[in-house]
Amino acid sequence: MEYVEIARAETERGELVLRERRPENAPTALELRANGVFVMDTVEVSTERALARAALEVADDPRAVVVGGLGLGFTMHEVLADSRVERCAVVEIEQALVDWMRDGTVPQGPALLADERVSVVVADIAVALAEATPASYDLVLLDVDNGPGYLVHDANAALYREPFLESARQALRTGGVLVIWSAAEAPELEKALRAVFGDAEARPYDVLLQDRDEQYWLYVARVTSEA
Repeated sequence: MEYVEIARAETERGELVLRERRPENAPTALELRANGVFVMDTVEVSTERALARAALEVADDPRAVVVGGLGLGFTMHEVLADSRVERCAVVEIEQALVDWMRDGTVPQGPALLADERVSVVVADIAVALAEATPASYDLVLLDVDNGPGYLVHDANAALYREPFLESARQALRTGGVLVIWSAAEAPELEKALRAVFGDAEARPYDVLLQDRDEQYWLYVARVTSEA
């Protein structure tokens, strides 16, 4: 297996690396790593798409969507494929990742960001939602880390606790949905979601990742009129 570094950036949170994976008998793939930890690639993207679909399926009228975490754009791509979506705000903390998407270092990036429904905000998702106008979104999709049990950045632990979840609930309209991706089952996250939203659902999602069977989790909570 050959790896070729495509881009690298040093940020306040550490090192961000985009590299190309070149197996002998398979197509090449882009791979994103943060501080040496695998984040995502362009081969196994079903979880990113599942994150979006899970929310879109349970949302009655997903006109305004927030995607927390740009990644390589696959969650955003799935959101934009839904004709009901009128605007999609993507909140990404790493300026370098946004730049790589905009300048074509990530090949599909320029076309995705050219969609007139998209706005990209370089910020901490916790700050962005805390400052959001109340009841202004129909969906919040959170995919900024590997879940509470496999953090790339320790500071992201706060994103799975009640104060942040309350900010997300406040930003959602009645009937709005929050969906969070996790690399493993996270009972404490489900408990926190139930405390804030009144109800939550943990959905296991089976994937084949580089010839390995894996199970990921999607956590879904809805704002009801009683919340």
